[in-house]
Amino acid sequence: MFDATPLFRLYARWRLRQLDALDPVEAQRNQLFRLIRHAGDTRFGIDHRFERMGTVADYQAAVPLRRYEDFHRDYWKADFPHLRGMSWPEAIPYFAVTSGTTTDVTKYIPVSRAMVASNQRAAVDLLVHHYANKPDTHLWGARNMMLGGSTDLKRLAPGIESGDLSGIAAKAMSFWARPRSYPPLKLALIEDWERKLDAIAEGSARKDIRSVGGTPSWLLIFFERLADLRPAVDRRLPAIWPHLELLVHGGVNFEPYKPQFDRWLEGGAVDLREAFAASEGFVASSDRGYGEGLRLNVDHGIFYEFVPVEELDAANPTRHWLGTVEPGVNYALVLTTCAGLWSWIVGDTVRF
Repeated sequence: MFDATPLFRLYARWRLRQLDALDPVEAQRNQLFRLIRHAGDTRFGIDHRFERMGTVADYQAAVPLRRYEDFHRDYWKADFPHLRGMSWPEAIPYFAVTSGTTTDVTKYIPVSRAMVASNQRAAVDLLVHHYANKPDTHLWGARNMMLGGSTDLKRLAPGIESGDLSGIAAKAMSFWARPRSYPPLKLALIEDWERKLDAIAEGSARKDIRSVGGTPSWLLIFFERLADLRPAVDRRLPAIWPHLELLVHGGVNFEPYKPQFDRWLEGGAVDLREAFAASEGFVASSDRGYGEGLRLNVDHGIFYEFVPVEELDAANPTRHWLGTVEPGVNYALVLTTCAGLWSWIVGDTVRF
């Protein structure tokens, strides 16, 4: 396999210079008005008079906070899954299926092609942060593994599919990344979770894996399956994958799991990186050492608002953005994205 790491290093150095020079407040202002200009002729844009907006305050005054139920009722239900021109001008090719954390109702979160590109850029930025902390990386010399959910997508209409976000990511993966990823689609498509774990463990045990990612609980179960294939040999990951250099985790608080991961990674030099990737968008990733916080992806097609947690259900909550946010306050996260989600309440708590 061609080692693409030297090319990645060139890109990473360029991107780090760009990130260092980035003004996050100005970047966020620009992101919002790019989204507003792009969606001005949609039904949502016309309803909220996007053409009259000149400031962030104008936007916040005209566009109320919304949850999934509001969008579904007012803009999506009648024509679902054909949402072209409703809250985003282009057709929506994918829907990420989730039940969320606050309700048992199945939600279909729109994922536009622009959102796919945003997620991919955010994933690459996470790897750029890895490079900044490990300049001698050889990540792209072999396979990089993501342990996700089902990659089998359901056809809702011609050209429109729904399923787990990991399945959407696998379907839309860049051509240059696919040969360097693991597992292959034939394994990722296995529906039975137990059989899938066994098959991926057996296959990956014979591969040169450079990075692995997933939710902590799934990863720990998988590591046990992987180590059981080598009962008479050192069970630690550096003995199974000698060139492993990166572990990406996300989805839950990692701290309770860290002692177990420390045991699995003992004896190796494995970089830990956290990813904050929701169905609505890839929000942030760790750019420094473990436990030193996450960096918002401010130039990837997402505009962030922050509502004090105690005001989230108030009639007129205070709405901050990066230009007005205050340190030391617990905020509920609100997103406006390049998939036509406008002042969408995610609800995850963040603190600056």
